[in-house]
Amino acid sequence: MNWLFNSWRSGAVRRAWRDERAAQLVEFAVALPLLVVFVVGIFDFSGAFTLRQKLTNVARDAARAGAADPASDLSLPSTGAPASVIDVFQVIDNYFTANNINDCGVAVGSYVQTSPATWTFSNNINGCPGTGLTITIDRAYYFPQSGAAQAATVTCSPQPSGSQPTVIGTCVSIQYAYQWRFGRVASLLGGTTGLPTVISATAVAMNEN
Repeated sequence: MNWLFNSWRSGAVRRAWRDERAAQLVEFAVALPLLVVFVVGIFDFSGAFTLRQKLTNVARDAARAGAADPASDLSLPSTGAPASVIDVFQVIDNYFTANNINDCGVAVGSYVQTSPATWTFSNNINGCPGTGLTITIDRAYYFPQSGAAQAATVTCSPQPSGSQPTVIGTCVSIQYAYQWRFGRVASLLGGTTGLPTVISATAVAMNEN
């Protein structure tokens, strides 16, 4: 009777060792965190890239709209932002609405005039993370005639001209806080990431009037 039991037990042990289902479960458990990181990374980085492209497009359109407006309203006494600056702001805000981008509650009146020709609109409500949305509009941005207008910074600070003639244009900068999910998922593997918290785009167009 013992030989029958021993034979059955040894056969069961051999079948258990040959069964690959346990190995597949272990492989899946090891691969799952990597799979999650890859999937989240693909969606996260593609979302950031798409947002960057949209911000670049609207900044370019807004700069062109501002450059086409007359700059004479900059010297007029006013209780609010000049009409040309409001035009630029509305181009951006309408683009955000049309493309279902949260404008973070930025309104026409939520601005600070940082120089005689520079206005900064900002807000971070409506569920926007971090610093939210910041729009900088400089209607008197100047840069060297032979320089690259695209070298404008996110603050639209004018470029030194040196001995060259300067070109006056409209600079539009958009800074948008981006909530990354990739960093939290990467921590599952014990890693850390230094991703930028703000996605920005800047565009310059030479004033026509």
